Amino acid sequence: MANLFIKQAKQYAEGRPNYPQKLFNFIASKTPSHDLAWDVGTGNGQAAQSLAKTYKNVIATDTSPKQLELAEKAPNITYQCTSSTISMDELQTLIGSQSSFDLITVAQAMHWFDLPTFYHQVKWLLKKPNGVIAAWCYTTPEVNPAVDKVFQRFYTVDTGPFWDPARKLVDQKYETIDFPFEAVDGVETTGPFQFDTEKVMDLEGYFTYLRSWSAYQAAKGKGLELLGDDVVEGFKKAWNEDGKSSKTVTYPVYLRIGKVGSSN
Repeated sequence: MANLFIKQAKQYAEGRPNYPQKLFNFIASKTPSHDLAWDVGTGNGQAAQSLAKTYKNVIATDTSPKQLELAEKAPNITYQCTSSTISMDELQTLIGSQSSFDLITVAQAMHWFDLPTFYHQVKWLLKKPNGVIAAWCYTTPEVNPAVDKVFQRFYTVDTGPFWDPARKLVDQKYETIDFPFEAVDGVETTGPFQFDTEKVMDLEGYFTYLRSWSAYQAAKGKGLELLGDDVVEGFKKAWNEDGKSSKTVTYPVYLRIGKVGSSN
């Protein structure tokens, strides 16, 4: 996962939306205690910072040192750079001990993981039976009909060939991702549950978000500029149609959440 985002780490930090507080309130309400959380694939620490407001200690890990350099520091967040495949020895040394975590979170990253290996580690780390795993993704941004029409062509036609196949799990709102956990108290399924997050952007900020995509960087690595003059002009025309330079961009967020149960 690190290789996908190293080149655009600064754009990622500047362009990506934050996650809604309602999401974190919902997750926190499902963990009986709030002592220790692990945020996996933390990137620039967006989710870790919100978790740190509720959980006494947060371990936040990523495979990209450049992403971690941009993370906002907090006294109860420990940032760790890990290898892309964490061994059990590394897990115990850098992350924690068996049955010690109240919560494990993955924000906009689990579709990149080797899930069988990751889930084995999750079940080893979480407290039994009520330790919680929460993983979420957000899908494509929504601005208004004019901008969204231009965006859909850009997303499906221009960048489509450059998306990793794992992106389909995001397009499917994590509905089809393997998730072998029990429903948490108060709900009947493990989701996905929808939340929305908003970010006010001008057009340049919107372009910064698009440039943070792994598909954009993959094309750029092959010498292709997907935001060429014609594409940019199409976005400008649609963006300026209503005469407002700044717009509220909505990102639908989809959460899978479950508890570990009594699994070994």
